[in-house]
Amino acid sequence: MPLQHFFIVYLISTLIVFLPAFGLAPLFTKAGEKSWKAFIPFYNTWIMQGLAERPRHWVFWQFIPVIGWFISPGIFIEFAKVFGQFSLRSHTAAALLAPFYFPWLAKKNPAFAGAEAVKKHKKKNWREWVDAAVFAIVAATLIRTFIFEAYTIPSGSMEKSLLINDFLFVSKFSYGPRIPNTPLSVPFVHNYLPVTQSKSYTRALSLPYIRWFASPVKRGDAVVFNFPAGDTVIHKPGYESAQPYYDFVRTMGREAVWNDPELRPIVAHPVDKTDNYIKRCVAVAGDTLRIINGDVYINGQKQEVPPHAGRPYLVQMKPNRYLDRDALEEMGIAIFETERSSDLMLSAPPPYQYVINLTLTEKEKLMQSGFVEKADPYIETQLMPTRIFPYDTLHKWTIDNYGSIWIPKKGAELQLTPENYSVYERAIRVYEQNDFFEKEGKFWLNGQPVTSYTFKMDYYWMMGDNRHGSQDSRFWGFVPEDRVVGKAWLIWFSWDKGPRWKRLFRTVK
Repeated sequence: MPLQHFFIVYLISTLIVFLPAFGLAPLFTKAGEKSWKAFIPFYNTWIMQGLAERPRHWVFWQFIPVIGWFISPGIFIEFAKVFGQFSLRSHTAAALLAPFYFPWLAKKNPAFAGAEAVKKHKKKNWREWVDAAVFAIVAATLIRTFIFEAYTIPSGSMEKSLLINDFLFVSKFSYGPRIPNTPLSVPFVHNYLPVTQSKSYTRALSLPYIRWFASPVKRGDAVVFNFPAGDTVIHKPGYESAQPYYDFVRTMGREAVWNDPELRPIVAHPVDKTDNYIKRCVAVAGDTLRIINGDVYINGQKQEVPPHAGRPYLVQMKPNRYLDRDALEEMGIAIFETERSSDLMLSAPPPYQYVINLTLTEKEKLMQSGFVEKADPYIETQLMPTRIFPYDTLHKWTIDNYGSIWIPKKGAELQLTPENYSVYERAIRVYEQNDFFEKEGKFWLNGQPVTSYTFKMDYYWMMGDNRHGSQDSRFWGFVPEDRVVGKAWLIWFSWDKGPRWKRLFRTVK
């Protein structure tokens, strides 16, 4: 954890306990303590715990990074009680608005009731339930932020490794817990409130990228991350990250998009509130990636296909033979989403040809059935310059023949050229927050001409196991380290018209 991150965390902790001091000082005097003690951070909470006769070890818990931010409001509530403040409104104000609440309370000039009065006070039953619920929410929020979080697979981009409606636990410890950029947000909600569809967070308090006990993503990991191109979205059903805003900008032009009422509202999100994606990391920082006829090569070495990953095969049947969904399922070949046999017939009359998404094991089963003449990998040859990263005519790449491309590494220097400008421009300008552009054959960085750039973060290349059904790095480029959320760890439940019992409590590979 870098030193500047410790400084920011403890600066916030100190401000939390110092800012209420102007209201605490007169209350200390009424309680028989010297008013100056209120202005010494953390010593003031030690005094408060003594006056309330509450455990003083709570004060030391305040020094636990971020968790301490939740301890201080509890101390404030206990201190408010010794002045006879027992209402839910008072306790909420003491916890959330302490710099304003305690000066207001001091003006009311309440009598110091002491700890004995607190012990004699009996809570109503509904308050017991409310306090228990608040504790549960705080505890769950801390677990969700620092240990693990639950996710659901929404699409077929990882089939057949991960299926639609697989419910996952994602480990935050695998790469180090990331502190939220927007800590002031509604618990258990990502970026929009469920009913109103308004933002679930405020940027009144924004933190820089902070990750504790950072560990790099490993090649082959199934990773949950914030969609890098999701910083701006069209906030309408069917759009968001499914039809990215930047795709429309490239095809229509930015002005046309903003002037089209059908594409409104357009919403910008901070890093931690962009939509969550799950893909497999196929290349890490410093790697050079190339895809040749659908096979991934890293640093010149062909990579093994994940064990449950599928790829499309062009299957040619023997004369007078055909396939349907039932026949495939009898062979133990799972067909998902649009992979219905009725949709996949390419030629008629016989011999029939199909494009079927198969794992290597399923391909062998199909070949052993005696119905198939041959099954060759299906290679996509279509050029899509407005959709495939880096969106130019210099790089004539397809989804099955792509690269080569170097993945940026922290501290590595890149020599800038007209050929690689479009590849790295967004990483330098947006992800690393520089004023960067090319003009008249020269590159300008923060107002100065440059010929090279040194990267500040590590980057990763993510791809879905269902290579022809995945919107991944081939379409939007690199994933910066600050977008990484965690590692997919365990399938705790799975559903498809009923529980998929065999998938329960499987570790993710």
